[in-house]
Amino acid sequence: MARKESRQARAARTEKIFERLAAANPAPKGELKYINPFTLLVAVVLSAQTTDAGVNKVTPALFATADTPEKMAALGVERLAERIKTIGLYRTKAKNVIALSRAIVERHGGQTPRDREALEALPGVGRKTASIILNMVFDQVEIAVDTHIFRVANRTGLAPGRTPREVEDALTANTPPEYRKDAHHWLLLHGRYVCKARSPACPKCIIRDLCEYPHKTPARASPAKPMRPVRRRRAPR
Repeated sequence: MARKESRQARAARTEKIFERLAAANPAPKGELKYINPFTLLVAVVLSAQTTDAGVNKVTPALFATADTPEKMAALGVERLAERIKTIGLYRTKAKNVIALSRAIVERHGGQTPRDREALEALPGVGRKTASIILNMVFDQVEIAVDTHIFRVANRTGLAPGRTPREVEDALTANTPPEYRKDAHHWLLLHGRYVCKARSPACPKCIIRDLCEYPHKTPARASPAKPMRPVRRRRAPR
């Protein structure tokens, strides 16, 4: 039976994990394209169950003409849906974006709310989306937990949990203060490009030796080079 990790050992391991992630990417950034707080909010809402790359294909043209809640609300659901129809659940998302745009105009004077309660009261905005806005726009120390972060936190043992909220609370409690602000980006990018769901790239993982995941993928053996036939020289006649 594996020996249980002490609190001190876990804290030391956690710090080493973030030290390495920070050294590899000192200034991590999200990959969604946006212009201002409102457009980031819209982009995050559109990204639900959709890749950032898919969202980035439609938002530049959209934000070129609708970069404020007033302009977005003026588009209406049908015209917005037509512009974002290449992303998943586009009809539902169009309804939510128009509704949240109108709510921001009516309740907040056209300004993106800067507190959690007001953000989560907007249509289509849940805890994760609110945490991203509070972190990226208003510099609040929040750790938004998406599927990538949930997977990395559980596999590595950084913050085991059965629900996103359990993982969020554990990450907030366990992450050293100096790393909390950017923890969301480091873990998300690690999950997206290294600790993938189906085939994690364990051999190239910079925290492999600090990870508790028991099913690490092995390094692929290099294909053997074919042997060249030895040519025998003919003896001179």
